[in-house]
Amino acid sequence: MQLASPIVLLSGCVGFGEEYTRVAGFSNRDAGAIVLKGTTREPRLGNAPHRVYETPAGMLNAIGLQNPGVDYVVTRILPNLDFTETRFIANVCGSTIEEYVEVTRRFNDSRIDAIEINISCPNIKQGGVQFGNVPEMSARVVEACRRVTKKPLITKLSPNQADIRENARVCIEAGTDAFAVINTVTGMAVDLASRRPVLGNGQGGLSGPAIKPIALLKVREVYEVAGPKQIPIIGQGGIASVQDALEFIIAGASTVGLGTALFYDPLLCRTVNAGLAQYLDSQAAGSIAHLVGTLHMGVPVPGAAC
Repeated sequence: MQLASPIVLLSGCVGFGEEYTRVAGFSNRDAGAIVLKGTTREPRLGNAPHRVYETPAGMLNAIGLQNPGVDYVVTRILPNLDFTETRFIANVCGSTIEEYVEVTRRFNDSRIDAIEINISCPNIKQGGVQFGNVPEMSARVVEACRRVTKKPLITKLSPNQADIRENARVCIEAGTDAFAVINTVTGMAVDLASRRPVLGNGQGGLSGPAIKPIALLKVREVYEVAGPKQIPIIGQGGIASVQDALEFIIAGASTVGLGTALFYDPLLCRTVNAGLAQYLDSQAAGSIAHLVGTLHMGVPVPGAAC
């Protein structure tokens, strides 16, 4: 897929592609692609409240994949999206392999540009995170979905696993076309008055600048496996500035995902696009592709922290 911008708006942060159209000055054309909210076979109400909790430099969420179901998304939402403005990517979720397959097949027969398999959601009690943390299970989901679609298939990897490189390797063998790295990091918050978890689900996914160092490392680790095979990576996790975006690209990401930062800066896309263009000019680089994976892993720079 050719994208007009290296920015991808991440699933769960922009609804089903229409939320930010109500923000003055925002345009879908500022993003290369928009990932729709996680979609399951049947409608889901999501988790009990509380479902969002602010943390230092981040946010915990345990929405629980609230969505109207794949039939509604395909028949009622997709027809109202302007596919001439940007690319739209479906986010497929499930509690069983069969559900992943059915939702993928349904999107395969739609106008959607690509399909992201969410095998790493840390705030649902079934499926999701279990599939994403076991390489063999991840591969089974990817392989099963690959059989029912010819659209580009993106696998969203979890940071909450022992060896993300191995997971990436088996997912490539199973047929994934790309990766989204990373999903949120599992966390919790405690209410002192009740001595209970703040989130109704008990735990949730931590996003925002707090997880950026983790995400950067995981992108580099996946790039070590995916880079030689020309498998692109959407780098995501705490990106809130042009510098953040560039760090992910240099670490190995072909595109960068904006999520939590959009909640307090909904026009961040334009800032990042302009900054990336300026950096390319300063480096005499013709395109983002010339920067991808150019991280030097040799001797530390003099004066750098140990």
